[in-house]
Amino acid sequence: MEKQREQWNSKFGFILAAIGSAVGLGNIWRFPYEVYSSGGGAFFLPYFCAIFTAGIPLLILEYGIGHKYKGSTPKCLSLINKKFEWIGWWPIISSSFILCYYSMILSWAVKYALMSFNKTWGADTNKFFYEDFLQLSSSPTSFNKIVLPIAIGIFVIWLFNWAVCYKGVKKGIEKTSKIILPVLFIIMFIIVIRGVTLEGAAKGLNVLFEPDWNAVKNPEIWISAYGQVFFSLSIGTGIMMTYSSYLPEKTDINNSAFMTAFANCGFEFLSAIGVFSILGAMATMQNVPVDEVVTSGIGLAFIAFPNVFTHMGVWGNILGVMFFVCLVFAGITSSVSLTEAISAAIGEKFDIPRKKVVTAICVIGFVLSLAFATDAGLYLLDIMDNYINNYGIVCAGLLEAVIVGWYLKPKTVRDHVNKISYFRIGSWWDVIIKYITPGMLIITVVQSIIKEFQTPYGGYDTLPLLLYGWLVIVIGIIGAHIISKCRWKSSDK
Repeated sequence: MEKQREQWNSKFGFILAAIGSAVGLGNIWRFPYEVYSSGGGAFFLPYFCAIFTAGIPLLILEYGIGHKYKGSTPKCLSLINKKFEWIGWWPIISSSFILCYYSMILSWAVKYALMSFNKTWGADTNKFFYEDFLQLSSSPTSFNKIVLPIAIGIFVIWLFNWAVCYKGVKKGIEKTSKIILPVLFIIMFIIVIRGVTLEGAAKGLNVLFEPDWNAVKNPEIWISAYGQVFFSLSIGTGIMMTYSSYLPEKTDINNSAFMTAFANCGFEFLSAIGVFSILGAMATMQNVPVDEVVTSGIGLAFIAFPNVFTHMGVWGNILGVMFFVCLVFAGITSSVSLTEAISAAIGEKFDIPRKKVVTAICVIGFVLSLAFATDAGLYLLDIMDNYINNYGIVCAGLLEAVIVGWYLKPKTVRDHVNKISYFRIGSWWDVIIKYITPGMLIITVVQSIIKEFQTPYGGYDTLPLLLYGWLVIVIGIIGAHIISKCRWKSSDK
């Protein structure tokens, strides 16, 4: 007898959860720098091309497959053809690694939000972060101790993941998204409004948006745009198929994909304005060009911004708390979605009730995450994140497009989503899924491999790159094949 599958309480709840998954740390600390370093305002031309030729089409693909086959990513692909099941497990394994190091970053953000009240990071934010806070070891292979404050923060994040996913789709994920996401957007609006009123804000915004049209001629800028869109929409992670599988029979897939993409895009723009307004103010305070204070990623969030807040008086305390709470909220919705995607896949495969599988995953996940709480944790994060994003997730998305484009046929998915959507997508979608998306992703992967051979990532030695980079990719592929060979135990398979 087929089990009654959980459903979202409303389409609005699904949209918020999907947007929450898409809106993550990369929107805040990756996108602004991507715009700045890729031609400023000119970057928006390839960016919007990528939105319409990869982002939205792939969202429609994942929403359509999840809704049609009513299952997690491995189950959906196995229903298309059993030999494709492993392709569904690869992103689940990759997402497990991501979830482990994501919990570490969120632990940092929680701690920094608390420190913002008194700015206890001191005057030298660089030294404080690496030496006092992380207590960073001398190399990626040097593990000496667990940094207790970070470990405690990781425990809190996993406890939150457990509490939300344990309650299920309606009572847990949907309710949480309805609270966190609006608050996240409100906080970012306040940061932007205060940011643009700071002295020197215009200096930062001019640097950000001034177009360099020559950059558009550079193929690497286009590849960067496709990469940004692909990563920021949670495509290829197993999340969107799982989330769409909880939709009722009659729903609007096409419109949902556009809403998710544009909401994520809007948050990226807000983040870029807020970040560069504050960087412009920082450059003005230090009487240096904006170029000298611009950075991205961890350096932006935990070194550059605390330095700015230190020199802003009371507003520095207020903006500091708001900025790091913003990071926590943006990250926690993604963290919950990753937990759900992994739990759904394992629960369906081995017929384990939600509460048991969520509890087991969170306990095991916390234990594994302690590796990132060590003094070598930053190295693990840096290397794993690069390889999983550039190879694991991109290749998974590429294989999904190939399966739908060349085996299942795009018309099968297109007919399904058009039947239940307010507006219909045309045959242009078939062309994109068959040719354009796979072509761009192949180019992206090839370019990454060429760069890897020309200059080893991050200047690291070969051993850590093999252990924490390539080995993770190999584990993902081999593990996916092994799990796919196991018999489905759920009664609805």
